[in-house]
Amino acid sequence: MTTPTDETGTLKYRRALEALRNGVPNGDAVEILGCRQSRIQDRFSSMLEQAADNNSPWDAPTGLLVSGDFGTGKSHLLTHLEHLALEQGFVCSRVAISKETPLYDLGKVFKSAMDNGRLPHRYGMLIEELCQSLHFNAEEYTDFFQWANDTETNNLSPMFPASLMIYERSNDFELNREIECFWAGDKLRMARVREGLRQISQQNTYTFRAPRVSDLPPQRLRFVTHLIRAAGYKGWVVLLDEIELVGSYSLLQRGRSYAELARWCGQSPEDAYLGLVTVGTVTDDFASVIIDPTGEKKDRDYVEGKLSERNAHLVDRAQIGMEMLERGCLPLNPPTEPEIRDTVEKLRQIYSEAYGWQAPVLPQDEIRGAGYQNRMRYKVRASINQWDLMRHYPDHSLAMEGDEFHHTYSENIDLERESKDDG
Repeated sequence: MTTPTDETGTLKYRRALEALRNGVPNGDAVEILGCRQSRIQDRFSSMLEQAADNNSPWDAPTGLLVSGDFGTGKSHLLTHLEHLALEQGFVCSRVAISKETPLYDLGKVFKSAMDNGRLPHRYGMLIEELCQSLHFNAEEYTDFFQWANDTETNNLSPMFPASLMIYERSNDFELNREIECFWAGDKLRMARVREGLRQISQQNTYTFRAPRVSDLPPQRLRFVTHLIRAAGYKGWVVLLDEIELVGSYSLLQRGRSYAELARWCGQSPEDAYLGLVTVGTVTDDFASVIIDPTGEKKDRDYVEGKLSERNAHLVDRAQIGMEMLERGCLPLNPPTEPEIRDTVEKLRQIYSEAYGWQAPVLPQDEIRGAGYQNRMRYKVRASINQWDLMRHYPDHSLAMEGDEFHHTYSENIDLERESKDDG
């Protein structure tokens, strides 16, 4: 571990400790502590190599699911994988599945991925940075333009190649900004597209009607994955955190979520997206509680019938998604005692440097109480909290108490109501 010698290093350590106190490791914390999940990292690196290879077959694995109990390091792992992807020239987006970003809604997940996307060594909005990276005379852009205009095979609305031509040739800054937002998930009026085509004397080149709103999300996903390549990046890594929230959805929403999970992981020919790599995290008991016929909700028995009523075209994909969650997850390796001791010792050194106070070595019994079920998160937080108490109250004998966390999968009525409101 490198010891900081200036205020910048001290600030970095304090940022890392503050994140670890709150149980949400940031980039500084992950960089300092590292990641010990070598099997998952090797699998991920192999997927990146395949995604960057233009000759890779469509059925090459592009999705990876990781399972683990609460507090065992899933978020830490995703942050580590994000750094690896950025270092290798990939665009990277972190999406937390939530009430506002339900997995069954491709449009909302895509929009969140665009809003939260990062590029190597660039820090602006993802869509703006991508478009600024386009070079209209480059071979990559020429290939992209030709692909976008082949709407008979790429399954895109002509609105995409039309807007691309306008973006390339128009000097209307305001219209081009609207086009960027359209590619990133916002609405764009047809009248504006036609106006742009007239500006560049191409009004007769494209004839089309407004696409259905429900058809746009998969087309946007396909378009942006190619746009990323045209901008000079190797591909797009999307990290889906907390997939277990699916357990709080209604039966129909869960079925649609399984189908979307299969889409993001590229598990069928129609779901092949150029250079897209997806990694998702889920609790290790999700499949047994939600999907298994002996579990609480028995989705394996009921999802097919429910989807057949309204979304029969999703049945096969939903089956694939459930199969992935049941048998396709890589479990996180639990920390060994030597790894725990090594991590706590690193934290002690970090804490000492961050606050100019020599943190003492903690007896194992003082951090064991927070280590429910061998969860690294609790051990880390317990150590930091103990040093905080000792530093601020050196003359007192203090003890910490904690309650075990148990994830529940009760259905969320608000999600069901909002789904109906969205049509």
